[in-house]
Amino acid sequence: MSSRMRHSRAITAALGCTSLAIAMSAPAQAAPHPRQQVAGAERAVLPAGDGWAAAEGSTTGGADATPGRVYTVTNRAELIAAFADAGDTPKIVRISGTIHGNSDATGTPIGCEQYQTDGYTLEKYLAAYDPEVWGRDALPSGPLEDARAASAKLQAAAVNIKVPSNTTLVGVGKNPKIIGAGLQLTDVSNVIIRNISFEDTYDCFPQWDPTDGEKGAWNSEYDNLVVYGSRHVWVDHNTFSDGGRPDADQPHYFGQVYQQHDGLFDIVRGADLVTVSWNVLKDHDKTMLIGNSDGAGATDRGKLRVTLHHNLFKDVKERAPRVRFGQVDSYNNHFVATPDSAYGYTYGIGAESQLVAEHNAFTLAREVDRATILKKWSESSLTARNNYVNGRKTDLIAVHNAGVPGEHLTEGAGWTPHLRPTVHHPLAVPVLLALKAGAGKAASR
Repeated sequence: MSSRMRHSRAITAALGCTSLAIAMSAPAQAAPHPRQQVAGAERAVLPAGDGWAAAEGSTTGGADATPGRVYTVTNRAELIAAFADAGDTPKIVRISGTIHGNSDATGTPIGCEQYQTDGYTLEKYLAAYDPEVWGRDALPSGPLEDARAASAKLQAAAVNIKVPSNTTLVGVGKNPKIIGAGLQLTDVSNVIIRNISFEDTYDCFPQWDPTDGEKGAWNSEYDNLVVYGSRHVWVDHNTFSDGGRPDADQPHYFGQVYQQHDGLFDIVRGADLVTVSWNVLKDHDKTMLIGNSDGAGATDRGKLRVTLHHNLFKDVKERAPRVRFGQVDSYNNHFVATPDSAYGYTYGIGAESQLVAEHNAFTLAREVDRATILKKWSESSLTARNNYVNGRKTDLIAVHNAGVPGEHLTEGAGWTPHLRPTVHHPLAVPVLLALKAGAGKAASR
């Protein structure tokens, strides 16, 4: 029998097991929440046992919203007004159409020049801080750096949008999007975000740092979504990407890419009890941090409990995720690196991380070294079992230790995940996620 036939039969068998797994697990799950039975996706709550966000109480978002606390918004001003009007009372905010973070009061998109102040222009900045003029030993300072910082402050006030507690933010209608805005969940609780395409949260005013690495680098701000010090958050069936501004198309200044993107989605600073399910994260460099500093142990130890399941990570260079401190359960995800895409690593093993990576699928281009799927940043152990790379069961830790000298990883995260409603065979995961992951597919779950 050819290897292709064996692989085909394995997938068929796996899909059969998937159906069986669903059938077997359904009776054991809790009955649908009454609000789910009445009002569908907009009032959906996190199912019982579905990842860390289902622990220590439930995650219901705005499911209890009264009719007067259901808002349909079509631009940034309406979105901010809905959050302000409802405060922390249960609310459902429906995203209709495309919302631009960089926009005027009517929702019309604006360009970076609208934020420029105190004489800042990119041309003047480049001339002032060219390494041949400024040197490579110190950060930019002086009037033009002050003007860049002042311009950046104006943009930050526009694009960073705070989401209050007890909120369901859900896309409705055809292709709901948020472009160029950074949603901030800061010290809140009980938030659900579903069925939205998040694109191109870009920094108009990156800072040049000649001391960053051997050749210097452009450093930017803003993520599409940041969960900061918040609890009970469910992020489900969304799509995150750089949209029409991929890094590959950006110019180079001082020999380095003019980097206008930071991360896609970060979970940091004591955030806890988060479930991230059925999303697509694609075409990006620094994708996801869980814990953003080795020095944040005082706030992060015992927290950063996050479940990642049934997410598609496609052509992301690194941090899918990079983990510090947290008990992170990553299962049934699909990681794809297509030919000629930039690839650094998938899982970053950071300070005191407790990552469990099981039952995942990897589809990697031939040039990608399987040993680089794991990246050791600090002395931590992990559990990595039953993962498949290009259709073959692969011991990620053993392959890493054999192929990356000086980066020995040890087995054993020290805990066992239990909040998994259904675990699919890794060979079934790519097909399953192609059908059901991402914005626009929440109703098919």
